Amino acid sequence: MTSTGPKTLHTSIIIPALNEQEQIPALLADLRRFPQTEVLVVDGGSRDRTPELVRRAGIRLLHSPPGRGRQQNLGAAAAGGDTLLFLHCDTRLPADALYHMQRMLATRDVAAGAFRLAIDAAGAGFRLIEWGANLRARLLQLPWGDQALFMKREYFVRAGGFPDQPLLEEPLLLQRLKRLGRIGITEAAVTTSARRWQERGLLRTTLLNQVILAGFLCGISPQRLARIYYHRQAGQ
Repeated sequence: MTSTGPKTLHTSIIIPALNEQEQIPALLADLRRFPQTEVLVVDGGSRDRTPELVRRAGIRLLHSPPGRGRQQNLGAAAAGGDTLLFLHCDTRLPADALYHMQRMLATRDVAAGAFRLAIDAAGAGFRLIEWGANLRARLLQLPWGDQALFMKREYFVRAGGFPDQPLLEEPLLLQRLKRLGRIGITEAAVTTSARRWQERGLLRTTLLNQVILAGFLCGISPQRLARIYYHRQAGQ
């Protein structure tokens, strides 16, 4: 894995981070399986040891104002690859991720892609969440960010990058990308941590996510949805 590779790199992995000292070491160690990629971590102002741990791992570290959209845009602007992969700190890629990305992006009508979702926890409730997320991703072409969104740089630029919004930055970008082509979902799955469901409650988290999704599909502004989302989170 390289932290400062040349501008001819094929794939750049961009990781937005904020207070992720518990997750970032394992993620960066896992990405060593992909030595042909460039990895950039964009820190949004962490108050823990996240920046120190990134530097210690020898990975390129960028600093940004907080906000996942801003962070990912900054990472994309600094990246050298012609393919961009946006990866959350609690998501792990399958071993053959690059193969599936290349195959998906080689499809003529595809503007961007994402992976199927798997959750790193046992239980029927988590399997139901996976099923619903994967069904939504395929039918609506609307994967969440923890499904590792990827695309060619040219499509990212043509779509205008991530909007500077407090919430739903990935779905808003996907809306723009769908004007350029379809959003493909690979047969391979990423594995994401169950921590947010475990910390906030499986039913509560799932219902809140569905309310936010329904509001988005009905055209409610991201600003208003963010107020609902963070108010409910604060009231847990």
